Amino acid sequence: MKKVLFLTALILFNFSLFGQSLNGKIIDIQQNPIQEVNIRNISTDSHAHSNEKGTFILENVSVNDTLILSHVSYKSKQLIVTAVNTTIEIMLKSKSINLDEIVISPKRESIQLIADIDVQTNPVNSSQDILRKVPGLFIGQHAGGGKAEQIFLRGFDIDHGTDIGITVDGIPVNMVSHAHGQGYSDLHFVIPETINNIDFGKGPYYEGKGNFTTAGYVDFNTKENLDYSSIKMEIGQFDSSRLLGMFNILNSQQHNAYVAAEFIATDGPFESPQNFNRFNIFGKYTGAISDKDKVGLTLSHFTSHWDASGQIPQRAVDSGMITRFGAIDDTEGGNTSRTNVLFNYDTRINEFSTLKNTVFMSHYDFELYSNFTFYLNDPINGDQIRQKEDRIIYGFTSEYTNTFSKGEWHAGISLRKDQSKDNELSHTANRIETLDNIQLGDINETNFGGYVGARFDFNNWSIYPSIRFDYFEFNYYDQLLPTYQTQEENEFIASPKLNVFYNPSSKLQLYAKAGKGFHSNDTRVVVAQNGKDILPAAYGFDIGYTWKPLSKTLLNMAYWNLFLEQEFVYVGDAGIVEPSGKTQRHGVEFSFRYQPLTWLYWNLDANYTIARATEEPDESDDIPLAPDFTLVSGLNFIFDSGFYGGINLRHIKDRPANEDNSIVAKGYTVTDLNAGYTWKKFNFGIQIQNLFDTEWNETQFATESRLQNEISPVEEIHFTPGTSFYFKASIEYRF
Repeated sequence: MKKVLFLTALILFNFSLFGQSLNGKIIDIQQNPIQEVNIRNISTDSHAHSNEKGTFILENVSVNDTLILSHVSYKSKQLIVTAVNTTIEIMLKSKSINLDEIVISPKRESIQLIADIDVQTNPVNSSQDILRKVPGLFIGQHAGGGKAEQIFLRGFDIDHGTDIGITVDGIPVNMVSHAHGQGYSDLHFVIPETINNIDFGKGPYYEGKGNFTTAGYVDFNTKENLDYSSIKMEIGQFDSSRLLGMFNILNSQQHNAYVAAEFIATDGPFESPQNFNRFNIFGKYTGAISDKDKVGLTLSHFTSHWDASGQIPQRAVDSGMITRFGAIDDTEGGNTSRTNVLFNYDTRINEFSTLKNTVFMSHYDFELYSNFTFYLNDPINGDQIRQKEDRIIYGFTSEYTNTFSKGEWHAGISLRKDQSKDNELSHTANRIETLDNIQLGDINETNFGGYVGARFDFNNWSIYPSIRFDYFEFNYYDQLLPTYQTQEENEFIASPKLNVFYNPSSKLQLYAKAGKGFHSNDTRVVVAQNGKDILPAAYGFDIGYTWKPLSKTLLNMAYWNLFLEQEFVYVGDAGIVEPSGKTQRHGVEFSFRYQPLTWLYWNLDANYTIARATEEPDESDDIPLAPDFTLVSGLNFIFDSGFYGGINLRHIKDRPANEDNSIVAKGYTVTDLNAGYTWKKFNFGIQIQNLFDTEWNETQFATESRLQNEISPVEEIHFTPGTSFYFKASIEYRF
């Protein structure tokens, strides 16, 4: 009996020393939680990473084990475990980025490190730069700076957002059944200096992302607090100016609040001034109401007005009728506004489970005047159109997460409801007179979503199976019908996904992903087609790796393939998108980051894609405007003395503008330069866009149009010229 008691005591004693867990919280100097810190036990090679609250649970920990904590933005720290089955608090100090200290975590998709590095070495400084932080993503502006950018990614001309899901702090940016086009995504309500981090993923492999997530998704998260208050002024060519103010209101361990506001004005390089102006105001409060509960409230308002020279035909420039910065119809332009209210409530139910909740509402106004075809349809008044809507969006998301010894599982639900009143497409003249209504009606669209997923860890393997469910209700009241009638359709879709990651070491991650996603059709198209192809699906897979072949390098490479049941094609004369046919895309992506010196960083992203329509003959199966090769590269420097800067270029190859490649959208290479100096409480900077004054077309379309003096229409490239050499300077005061 004594032997049995002795053996039992010995087993319990050993169990207390080995195989125990350690709970921790990681914070910065200002007591803010740090997310995505990699915690590695070098004694057992076990790993963990901190969540959005800075907390972590590390299994298989014993007294006297050595832990290494690393993060791309903070100094690494070594820690000796003095006790187990307890909770510790660890503080990390910020630092200049050092690729030597980056660890590829088995519990995190390593491609995210690319964006982390880029934000540190070349911070976002304009609303356009926000999306450019996603490797391989290109944008183009073609309406005076007020209209949402055109987006290119993975062989897609996404137009304004048909195949990429975008959110800011959980608020959806994509507009379903928008007056200008499906998925329209205007990010101009975001003040770039408020961005804390960028989360992105390519392909339809993420159960928490629903509609529009076919080519990928981008989530922007804003800061919970400011390191300092500041005011900033920028002055540039073309009567350009920007004024920014960011002010701390609360900054304590339990409560944080700040307000940011910006005003922007410019005439642009065009002969007809843009008269562009935009005003943003943003406020955010975050508070810990208990050790387990955290709440947040975000309020923002944005308004913008502009004039535009529109897309001009190449023949008008070639003949000398107008210059590259001239206009055929300079009465184009528009105005838009958006007001957002967001409430967050996060709670830690116990040491293993959390619940995150978000409730949001947005009020959105939009009015756009365009003229794509000039005098093709109306030789007397011209073909100007107005697209207009007044929209309310509201909804919520809720996600439960539970961790266990070998992974975690999570489940979520979501609701989004869009009510677009007087959604209009009209024929107008001079932005004053309405000649006739082409479309006019009220849209009511509802999306219920739910998902469940898990992560299972087996030594160096992590497996992520998941499935998502979505249900849509489409309602449209056509005000042009002679009698009242609400047209209705509904549809359900299930989207399974599976991701597998293998980390043989802290320097290499191999992965394979497969999944199904979808993008919804415009409500007006859905009811017109009696529910046909409501939720066309996308099926894709990725195989790739992230590798640190040398201590100062980070390399990512992947092959991907995506099949889409239905393509969306932009229709220039109506300013809308319409459904097309099935398409197949596949390609190779390459990203490289290198730090040859402690103060010097080199980035390179190259993407090659083959995109084809599968139901068309070989001689006419090109997908209009789908980019087949893009490249982005840059050298950036950061000195401890306060000097910083960089030179960055982006290149896009010639690509088909129509199905048979008889009309070509010309490629371009544009180089930008920035430099600055931080001295005490001041920050001085300069930026030069298009350093070598390249003539380039920012956006291009193959459009059939007729000028006022022409007898017959002509189909050719219509383009918006890219900015010529543009210089601006800034000064910032921090307090």
